[in-house]
Amino acid sequence: MKKKGFTILEILVVLAVLAILIGIAVPRIKGMQEQANITKAKAEVKNIQAAIESYYINKGSYPPNVPVGITAYILTESDIPQMLSGVLLDPFNPDGKEYVYFLHDNGIYYVLCSVGMDGLFGTKPEPDGSITRNGDEQDDICVTNGSGV
Repeated sequence: MKKKGFTILEILVVLAVLAILIGIAVPRIKGMQEQANITKAKAEVKNIQAAIESYYINKGSYPPNVPVGITAYILTESDIPQMLSGVLLDPFNPDGKEYVYFLHDNGIYYVLCSVGMDGLFGTKPEPDGSITRNGDEQDDICVTNGSGV
């Protein structure tokens, strides 16, 4: 009479196949999560830009550079239509902070950015409305009211 069960060799083969499948699946899942964060950041940056433009229409100027974060600042303004449901946090910011907003000293041009996958911000508006990027920050997800991103 033979005993029923699996041999150690059969178990090792099954474990090896599972390890290979997991090795293939994990990088793909990580890539999908990064792509989802990129899509989220692009959508939220556009929503915040619409709120900034609404602020401009109602106040006659763009919001100032504020330490509290641009969405938190806009949400405190009760005399403008609220286009945001709450404070929006940059999915790529390692400190869990809001998107980066920078108004140029001339008060005309701004840039609004997600720091991107590397977590570093390096984009700024120029007096003519164009923007410049440092070499390491090419992954920043930005919008501006100037001449280009």
